[in-house]
Amino acid sequence: MKLLVKSVMIMLLLFVAASCKKDFLNKAPDDDLTIDKVFANRDYAQSFLSNIYASLPKEHRQVDNDTKGNPYIGASDEMDQFYAISFSNSMNAGSWNPTSYGNNIPDPWTENYNAIRKTNIFIENIDKVPLDDFFTDALRARLKGEALFLRAYFHFLLIRVYGPVPISDHSISLSADLKSIRRDPIDKCVAFIASECDKAAALLPARITSDAEYGRPAKSVCLALKARTLLYMASPLWNGNPDYTGLVDDKGTHLFPAFAASRWQDAANAAKTCIDQTEAAGYGLYTSATNDPVKNYQELFYANNNKEAFFSYNAGLFNDHDVYSEPLSLLGFTLNAPTQDLVDDYEMANGTRPITGYNADHTPIINPESGYTETGFTDVADPGGKYVAGTSNMYVNRDPRFYATIHFSGDIWKTRTQGLEFWFNGADGKKAAGSGNYSKTGYLVKKLCNPSFVWRPVVQPVLRTWVLFRLGEQYLNYAEALNEAQGPVGDVYRYVNLIRARSGMPGLPGGLSQSDMRERIHHERRIELAFETQRYFDCHRWKIAEQTDNTYIYGMNIQAGASKTDPAFFVRTIVEKRVFEKKHYLWPMQKRETDKNPNLVQNPGW
Repeated sequence: MKLLVKSVMIMLLLFVAASCKKDFLNKAPDDDLTIDKVFANRDYAQSFLSNIYASLPKEHRQVDNDTKGNPYIGASDEMDQFYAISFSNSMNAGSWNPTSYGNNIPDPWTENYNAIRKTNIFIENIDKVPLDDFFTDALRARLKGEALFLRAYFHFLLIRVYGPVPISDHSISLSADLKSIRRDPIDKCVAFIASECDKAAALLPARITSDAEYGRPAKSVCLALKARTLLYMASPLWNGNPDYTGLVDDKGTHLFPAFAASRWQDAANAAKTCIDQTEAAGYGLYTSATNDPVKNYQELFYANNNKEAFFSYNAGLFNDHDVYSEPLSLLGFTLNAPTQDLVDDYEMANGTRPITGYNADHTPIINPESGYTETGFTDVADPGGKYVAGTSNMYVNRDPRFYATIHFSGDIWKTRTQGLEFWFNGADGKKAAGSGNYSKTGYLVKKLCNPSFVWRPVVQPVLRTWVLFRLGEQYLNYAEALNEAQGPVGDVYRYVNLIRARSGMPGLPGGLSQSDMRERIHHERRIELAFETQRYFDCHRWKIAEQTDNTYIYGMNIQAGASKTDPAFFVRTIVEKRVFEKKHYLWPMQKRETDKNPNLVQNPGW
């Protein structure tokens, strides 16, 4: 059986490769299973579908980038990557182009079209599987629904980076004229994804409840993907963007539409439908057993398959995020370093913003009404265990999500009950690293890490999932779209405040204008969705990446600090100056693809 499954996998990889040769078919009969043989057997057919799930994006891989890796977090203003060859560093330096591809470079085009080809083959052949007492019409319909969702999702993963792409709704023969393939307009791509989601939702259960089926889609994630896609379509990058009005294919077809305000209402309706139907199915915002504001948020990302998560990638015992975010004093690799820019954006516990910007000399502009101060150190430890005595006042009385998300000097973590030490002479600082890795900003990512994971001296791994869709995002999607469509009506306040209340934060002030509410929602997404592969795409779809990603990135002064209370460390210091050009809003079509098919029009600026 193992040999047969292995043969199926080899056959699939060869079959979907873009460089397939016709002589692949000139093999001895026993070399590989044929498509007809695969779909004449229910077990092989289901194995075929299971293999497609391996093509889901590896968003938990932010350091050792591979073709499915995640450079987006490191390429946003959330994080700085120490690992030099991480592709996010090339993006931040502006040193990438249409020839940037290889084994260690993310390749959304090849990976997702290979996966789409597999889904097309499955959808076109699943009806050939003989029915029996186990393989029933109901099971066949459900498997088809899973494949329809996956096909829609892989298309979404393409458009979120490239914009308009060729829609692939059927398998393409090896003899097909590839030059006949053209990019479809972005609104047509979005309509296709939304339609696929509707078809899939009609075939899938409302919710996954069986341990054996976690990692498979239900109706919930179909509705969530549709809502997210329509939100992107309504946003400034795609909805009437004047920078893209001249982008046409070789036949003169415009690839981006004129502005339509109604797209915001469409997005709001889709998000509300998702919220209503999923809550009726038993989904809800996650809360911890004690309803502690920090744990409510922190546990959400390591309590696998909890009631808030619609769809998660099962990463098994692959714990690289934990290892790369582990402090030096616990023998971690300390690569995932949050920026000071993100730290500054966490509100005070009273709901006010502490930092409103930077002066020309790179010093912060402090909001005098916030109660925030950068001088002195607290005399007492936090009674809830968030920090130790002697912690800088910079980190006192902040939004509880800060303590669930950021490792800072004084933070209590695992056996480090005396607090982490990121200053130069500290146990987690640059001096302790020697010639090895260290945090470039004086912080590490805490969110998404499991406190039960042990790296050294004896590895004690934990089962890991990576949440791809969750209810909290839909609350914010709905609030944003509704505010743009109708202004700050009651539901806008309601759903933002539900998110804030879960983490113990006060509700938004009344009487906000539409633009004020827009700024509040943008900020709420930055905090609530930090390190979830949302910030990069949010800044792009809002068309603000020219401000957020073309500027200085700050951290603490990691070259200084002799003790916990040495103020020399707690000084904002430039980590790097990042590069962002207007062309970076969309990824380039790879040269190897445009060389093969000149009708694939290149994105502007590339």
